[in-house]
Amino acid sequence: MHQNNLKIFYPLETGKDNKILRTVCEEVEKITPEIKEFGKILLDLMREYDGVGLAAPQIGENIRMIATTQRKKFPNEKNPDKDFLGETLLINPEIINTSKEMQTSEEACLSLPGDRGFVQRHQRVEVKYQDLKGKSHQQKYSGFNACIIQHEIDHLNGVLFIDKLIKEEKNGH
Repeated sequence: MHQNNLKIFYPLETGKDNKILRTVCEEVEKITPEIKEFGKILLDLMREYDGVGLAAPQIGENIRMIATTQRKKFPNEKNPDKDFLGETLLINPEIINTSKEMQTSEEACLSLPGDRGFVQRHQRVEVKYQDLKGKSHQQKYSGFNACIIQHEIDHLNGVLFIDKLIKEEKNGH
């Protein structure tokens, strides 16, 4: 399928009350040819929509699969590609360990155009997942990458970042 047509066949699900975005996704039981193809589509769409992550429910599929990018640190505004490390597709991702240390950062979401806000998340997380070959992995993420992973896994549980917004302090207190 030509990449320019992907947005037509897989439009973004949007809106805070969208039923698909509010549903807990089902585990992928078996890595079938269809699952492999969908994984490639998810990665392509993440690039096409210019996101740092994309979860299957954001394009209408009720399965536990996410695509993410990893960066060395928060994106470099002058040269965002400088900090780019790569992309990963995670099937049935599960956070198995978290740091006590938290971080606060501003988030946005492709499924909530125009919405932004500050969210507190774990500074470090460890995630187990499967790849498209069915091989199991454990990966540690920190900083910006940990925020991305937590945000995308939230999508698989029917949770949006706006559900976790921290209250802005008035007058800096």
